[in-house]
Amino acid sequence: MRDDCPSRSTRRLVPRQLVLVTDAWHPQVNGVVQTWTYMQRELNALGVDLRVIHPGGSRGVPAPGEPDILLSTEPARHFRRSLGSLVPWALHIATEGPLGWAARAFARRNRWKFTTSYHTRFPDYLKARFGIPAALTMAVLRYFHRDSRAVLVPTDELRGELRSAGIERTLLWSRGVDGRLFQPGLRDRLAHLPRPIFLYVGRVAPEKNLGAFLELNLPGSRVVVGDGPERARLQARYPDVHWLGKQSHEQLAAFYDAADVFVFPSRSDTFGLVMLEAMACGCPVAAYPEAGPANVVNPGVSGVLDRDLRTACLGALQRDRRQVRAEALKRSWRAIAQDLMAAVVPIR
Repeated sequence: MRDDCPSRSTRRLVPRQLVLVTDAWHPQVNGVVQTWTYMQRELNALGVDLRVIHPGGSRGVPAPGEPDILLSTEPARHFRRSLGSLVPWALHIATEGPLGWAARAFARRNRWKFTTSYHTRFPDYLKARFGIPAALTMAVLRYFHRDSRAVLVPTDELRGELRSAGIERTLLWSRGVDGRLFQPGLRDRLAHLPRPIFLYVGRVAPEKNLGAFLELNLPGSRVVVGDGPERARLQARYPDVHWLGKQSHEQLAAFYDAADVFVFPSRSDTFGLVMLEAMACGCPVAAYPEAGPANVVNPGVSGVLDRDLRTACLGALQRDRRQVRAEALKRSWRAIAQDLMAAVVPIR
């Protein structure tokens, strides 16, 4: 008998256990990791055991251009070892990396039903970084998600994009914010800088379109919190920008709180959790009118969306910070966890 298909006598069915397979996990800092970290907390509160299978403990290599991201070189073995003899109530595959493919293959061999999610616009990402044709990447993604019972996506616009590309079984699954961690404070974290303070938080990578922000002629100060493969080049090119490097998730609230405007220059993000976090601290958002920001920002209330990013930045300065926070608090992680449980399917 194959080692990836334990006998029924050795399997232990665990009710109310959801196995999550993700190629992105701590110590990485990104939207995928933060989303599922909050899901782990909220699902546990709902009496659901979320067991995470991630690359930690596996042999691996750094992702091209991303030395902090480990790609497992033994994904099938690592998945089987991590799962052991347990049979979960449900299986969700969050990423299309090596572990995701291994979990998908295991589920198909054992006739387990599973769901997946679409967090990253890989066609845009891989084209921007490596010149890989978007159509080729989408063909691979279409195959990956083909047997999923539901592909969870954060916005209706993204559902439309995937359906147009031939990925039919999509289901809306949004995002929330931790209003206890991210809340207004003394606004003194960047007190040494001239105001107004325009802040970017996130990866410093080509797909984030950060140059659109750095090129702007704005009053006051521009601040970048984050790290990534483009940081050295951009920091050398824009020495007048304040580069503060990578910060922990818990430290970000003080920066959002201190800033006058949060600038989100990306045109390809599927959602943008950082916008909700900034808003919860009362910081209005300036962004392009793209699908991600359009699903987070209430224009004229919690921020400004404009095809001219400078116009959006200056307009956002006029927003009422109390109203900005109120908009963010309409979204809770508990509700998102409940939506997740309604979306996943039992493996049998």
